Amino acid sequence: MDDIRIDGLLHAAIVRSPHAHARIRAIDTRDALRVPGVVAALTARELRECAAGVPPLAPSATMRAYRHPAIIEGVARHVGEAAAVIVADDPYRAADGADALRITWEPRPAAGTVERATGAGAPRVFDDWPDNVAGLATSGLGDVARGFAESDVIVEAALDFPRVAGVPIEPRGVIAHPATADGLFTLWSSTQVPYAVRAAIARALGLAEARVRVLAPDVGGGFGIKGHAYAEEVLIAVAARRLGRPVKWIETRREHFLTAAPDRDQRHRARLGIRRDGMLTAIETRFTRDHGAYPTLGDVIGLNTINHLTGPYRVPHFAGECVNVVTHKTFMGAYRGAGRPEAAFVLDRLLDRAARQLGVDPADLRRRNLIRKEAMPYAPGHRYRDGVAITYDPADYVAGFDRALALVDYERWRVERDRRRGTIRPVGVGLSAYLEGTGIGPFEGADVRIDPDGTVFVAVGVASQGQAHETTLAQVCASELGVPLERIVVLGGDTTLIGFGHGTIASRVAANAGPAVARSAREVARRARLAAGEILECAPADVVLADGCAHVAGFPDRGIALGTLAARAPRSRALAAEGAPGLHACLFFHPETVTWAFGAHACVVEIDVETGVVRLVRYAAVHDCGRPLNPTVVEGQLHGGIVQGIGTALREEIVHDADGQLLTGTLMDYGLPLASDVPPLAVEPADHPSMINELGVKGVGESGIISPSAAIANAVEDALADRGVEITRVPLLPARVWESLRVARR
Repeated sequence: MDDIRIDGLLHAAIVRSPHAHARIRAIDTRDALRVPGVVAALTARELRECAAGVPPLAPSATMRAYRHPAIIEGVARHVGEAAAVIVADDPYRAADGADALRITWEPRPAAGTVERATGAGAPRVFDDWPDNVAGLATSGLGDVARGFAESDVIVEAALDFPRVAGVPIEPRGVIAHPATADGLFTLWSSTQVPYAVRAAIARALGLAEARVRVLAPDVGGGFGIKGHAYAEEVLIAVAARRLGRPVKWIETRREHFLTAAPDRDQRHRARLGIRRDGMLTAIETRFTRDHGAYPTLGDVIGLNTINHLTGPYRVPHFAGECVNVVTHKTFMGAYRGAGRPEAAFVLDRLLDRAARQLGVDPADLRRRNLIRKEAMPYAPGHRYRDGVAITYDPADYVAGFDRALALVDYERWRVERDRRRGTIRPVGVGLSAYLEGTGIGPFEGADVRIDPDGTVFVAVGVASQGQAHETTLAQVCASELGVPLERIVVLGGDTTLIGFGHGTIASRVAANAGPAVARSAREVARRARLAAGEILECAPADVVLADGCAHVAGFPDRGIALGTLAARAPRSRALAAEGAPGLHACLFFHPETVTWAFGAHACVVEIDVETGVVRLVRYAAVHDCGRPLNPTVVEGQLHGGIVQGIGTALREEIVHDADGQLLTGTLMDYGLPLASDVPPLAVEPADHPSMINELGVKGVGESGIISPSAAIANAVEDALADRGVEITRVPLLPARVWESLRVARR
């Protein structure tokens, strides 16, 4: 974003609330306007269009209505909320102007924790709500009371999952131009969802969506935190229109920690029932999700956690309830995994404790309960958050699980664990298996066009943040058109290229845009055969498309280049009969529901009991992504997700004090994973085609991050179980592990 230069460009700095909850009494802009180069100092009074606010990404009928203003209109609800914007001819002068602005605040009591927000007499985030509960998310199957009554052993646990940040290499950024040469209001944004941003801008400015163009240029990482519209996009757009000049805002790293939406922050009270023979009878959890000040994603994350709670196992009875709570903290969004790592953590912590109580191998316990290949496709009996009854795609969970055990050398490390019991360097082995609903709709489309120079242009409604769309979607197109890969150009991240798009979120591009590209390219191929048959004087069915040419079957020298064919196609009588000229098609794919991917992770840790340091010794993963479009891309996605999961397990946590003040606002305080934390990753794909789409693909973008926290927590407890240590939360910082050992000794 920051590389984009536009004539007449102004730069914005945002003045933010230093309080988690406070009323603005007065704003004095005089000193700010005296700073050389400052063009404007704007507040809610001047930027009235900001009252339209930021629409929720996922409205829900079960959640209370709220309004998220793009700039504070009277009361700040979290530290970092925008109170004013300073616009100058230089970003440094804008920052100086922001420092010079004076705001008189009236601090109010803040609900900085779930306990405070749900306690008696709690400060309310929204004055028109009776309390701070935004709503409940519930789902289940069977009768959990009956399931626990049928069990021989019940294990219970209180488990916490931390608030974590996406921390992409490139922070957020916005450039708004009120009138580009094409006459459109144009906005560049470092976003995963250009069409959602377009809708928010059009709504705020009172424009038709067709009059707003949103571009997402090369984006340096997203990981879900850029997966919805933000207040800054609306704010900068309104400021640009008011000033009649283009305005740029680039997020600082401090602003990122303060204002970019984090995720997780769940607190579970869970239990699991099991018979003496090792068969599961019931699972139940009741948990809170701290949304921060605005429930942007509604009940989506809570439902994701509940719907993934049973994993790949046969569980006849389960129930989950998520209490969605608002607090005076930065509002939450979705970070890679979006509710699934929490489900895996709860499930696998309970399974390991059940195995320990029964005195059985935790691998044997899991294998005993895995859904069998012959039961596929398997319908557990409840519905996904899209309202469709869940049906797991055919796969071999047992084989995948056993392969993960082999990759990590499970039996050898179990022996080594026993040998090192009582030493200062014990080792432990941890396991986790998961399911992931991927590729949720509602749709994606693709516009495929062959140019007279032979280039094939593929326009899609999904924007890339490093997922290799330009390669994988080109491969899909090439396989349908018989065109060399280098002749295909994939274009995305521009709302004028194709009329509709949903976004690069929820592990959905390969499973949604992939089939859309295939269908559009297939239609272009059909049209090419019609036009070529007319020119080559043969039946369309006898036309072969290969190497960028159309030729008669059996006569490769009797053909025509696709570029030449594209130039002649507008005059084709055969295509005229089809109702439209040219070698072009734009079709959409609407999946009926998600496709279900499976994975299994296994790891080995070594612990220094004198310092609490956890060292990963081995890590292995198997993931069923259906038909991999590009195995190298799949492996890269898994590696990236696993490393981010390792970060959550060992280092990462956003911490606020009880008053909602951020304590981990720099990279000195927020611990990202280091190269030295990561052992060689043994990763293998499995190939069990999906039954939801014609390509047979399943999502993979979020899969790697689901199991690391669960597997590593299991491994640490496995190493220290003989010392009485119980792991109830991550990250497993050295001080936290050391303290667990101290408490267990005491």
